[in-house]
Amino acid sequence: MSEKWKVADLPDQTGRTVVVTGPTLGGLGHHTALELARRGARVVLAGRNPAKVEETAGAIRGEVPDALLEALHLDLASLASVRAAAAAVEQIGAIDVLVNNAGVMATPYSRTADGLELQMATNHFGPFLLTGLLLPQIADSGDGRVVNVSSLFHNYALKPPLGNPRDQIGRYSKWRVYAQSKLANLYATAELDRRLREAGLPVRALAAHPGFSGTHLAANGQYGRSSGGVATILDAGVRAVAQSAAAGAWPSLMAATADLPGNTFVGPAGPGQLGGAPRKVGRSRLARDEEAARVVWEISEETVDLRYP
Repeated sequence: MSEKWKVADLPDQTGRTVVVTGPTLGGLGHHTALELARRGARVVLAGRNPAKVEETAGAIRGEVPDALLEALHLDLASLASVRAAAAAVEQIGAIDVLVNNAGVMATPYSRTADGLELQMATNHFGPFLLTGLLLPQIADSGDGRVVNVSSLFHNYALKPPLGNPRDQIGRYSKWRVYAQSKLANLYATAELDRRLREAGLPVRALAAHPGFSGTHLAANGQYGRSSGGVATILDAGVRAVAQSAAAGAWPSLMAATADLPGNTFVGPAGPGQLGGAPRKVGRSRLARDEEAARVVWEISEETVDLRYP
């Protein structure tokens, strides 16, 4: 691997199967799936809106006519949907990489049908359950990996999410909860990788973050849409100052394919980790708290009713 990783470093992916969640057109998942498909991977596009998944599949085939793509219906805010998706994907056999990319940002307060706050459900508990259910297939690959997409925002979590996830204590702060959900992604990565090594399973868990990338995530979180009125203004403003979504996918691609040890965190190498070529990066002191990671893991197992590995 060259000193400064670039997309050209992506190895041939022929014969490999990758599941990418959250493949919205123009987003990080789209560009992650595109580059993997370009190099021959069979890519499972897992999203909650079938029409939007097909839109992304069409865009990828526009660039890679022979792309090996499959669609999977997955709503990470619903534990039942996650279980149904995992059951549906059993038939594809071994999975080489699971990229837990899907997420929501700073949404208004709401609870899912499972009684969970929407951001924690979508960004952490849904991916946590999906990872556990797919883990046997990931291990079957013989050298599998799980990539959890976190965020620089994990630095703004003042404390770990250690309370009962079905209780709302105090005033809801959408940005604080978003930060905690991204911190939980790093806890899940570290604790999963530790447990995988302890269990002797041939799987590595890694994390990535996209820096400041021009996706629709902010506008969707604030207004429930990426266009129309003030949402259009916010979306355009973000994209004007951010690096491209394609560049934002580079850390995920490096984490998914490069020769890296488990529990590596990959992010942009530029100033403030806001953009640039991907490299191994550090994480907050709070994110390195092994005891907090263990407790969050146990809370998560209890919440989704699954213990693994």
